[in-house]
Amino acid sequence: MIRTEAAWVLFVAGLIFVWALVLGVWKWQQMTTSESGAAHPYVDIAHRSALLYSFATGLIAAFVQLSGWPSAVNGTAAAAILLLFIVTIANYVRLGWQGETDNQMRNAPHSMRFMLAALIVGEIGGFVVLLAGFAEAQL
Repeated sequence: MIRTEAAWVLFVAGLIFVWALVLGVWKWQQMTTSESGAAHPYVDIAHRSALLYSFATGLIAAFVQLSGWPSAVNGTAAAAILLLFIVTIANYVRLGWQGETDNQMRNAPHSMRFMLAALIVGEIGGFVVLLAGFAEAQL
């Protein structure tokens, strides 16, 4: 039987995958209507990152399922990672929609450092918790 928190993570993986498919339609629309035949860089990045994050989320579901930690620990670690994945994709969508830059790091506000630190700590830290839980239970 699949653990409840693993099922939720896998469901989110499916939602992100559907989001990636929709972003692919947006990307295709931009490619077919632009003179260069290319979508805005951040539309392309949003599409690709959503595809990659959907599969990464499926991997996270496997680690949640096989972790030896309590459900609350696994759920919290996975939720932190997924929230940051979703915020990142949404930011790429925003940048593609606005079409104002091809490099969000150029002239980035000071708050960008905080956001990048949160991404580093949340994504890596959350996954290390799941990996340790997997190692504890399976090795």
